[in-house]
Amino acid sequence: MAAPRTLLIVNPKSQNGALGRRWPALSQIARRHLGSFEEAFTQGPQDATRICRQALRDGVELVVAIGGDGTINEVANGFYEDGAPVAQGAAMGVLPYGTGGDFRKTVLIPKDFEKAAEILARGKREDIDLGHLQFTTRDGGTGQRIFINIASFGISGEIDEQVNTSSKRLGGKLTFMLATARVGLRFKSKRVRVTFDDKAAAALETNISTVAVANGRYFGGGMFVAPHALLSDGKFDVVAIEEMSVSQSLRNSQRLYKGTHLELEQVSERRATKVHAEPLDGQDVLLDVDGEVPGMLPATFTVMPKALCLIVP
Repeated sequence: MAAPRTLLIVNPKSQNGALGRRWPALSQIARRHLGSFEEAFTQGPQDATRICRQALRDGVELVVAIGGDGTINEVANGFYEDGAPVAQGAAMGVLPYGTGGDFRKTVLIPKDFEKAAEILARGKREDIDLGHLQFTTRDGGTGQRIFINIASFGISGEIDEQVNTSSKRLGGKLTFMLATARVGLRFKSKRVRVTFDDKAAAALETNISTVAVANGRYFGGGMFVAPHALLSDGKFDVVAIEEMSVSQSLRNSQRLYKGTHLELEQVSERRATKVHAEPLDGQDVLLDVDGEVPGMLPATFTVMPKALCLIVP
């Protein structure tokens, strides 16, 4: 059987430009495991989505995202256009090389580039869920986006803005921890209403720190926010962290990395296929979508079951 036609989409700016600098050596590792492939480099936001869609239309059968969670998100978006798959039967692969690296932790793809390339070469496929997000843009319009890992809102959106304007030279976990501390000192809780599967009677109406609508398990540079989430169960795990004082947040911060925050009385967990969230106090509530900030609430999150074929260990 002939090897699938493969495209590697490379974000040369990942890890503060380290991927671009190291790509000549890394490409040799990839070629040793994958054989022949085509490659394309992103130059700005949404490039990976555009490149992926065109490649799938041109007959590419395997598209590999090389970069961080934002690049992975953009490539996953490229598999769909106007809610419909661009190419039936095509698969996505991941060679992680970014600041956060949260999605790879759920999939158990190692950070080591060569080991990740070995997994990709074996080509084991699994159909996973995606999330569809309809949200409010900064100018008051409506936007749509697919997410592969976690979409959240509240302090997480403001932390992402801080991270994405920093140098990230300190690495993923420390960059996110510093951003969390800086934002946490000035953050004011947001009052929101969250409805699950259109059941108004079961809606959550409270002051929140953050709410994570989770397909995967990790966000924020290694926070184990949704320990029970599964990529192919047709449900979101929705973890809501209600208002905490600064001292409570600092005291419980390590719980998020261990997954023991679910034991706190301010934290609740629900499962749903559709989530709608809206602000109640007139404040802007920013979104964090796989590490990017595309807009704010109101927003609706909907599961797309078994919507993407992914190469997994």
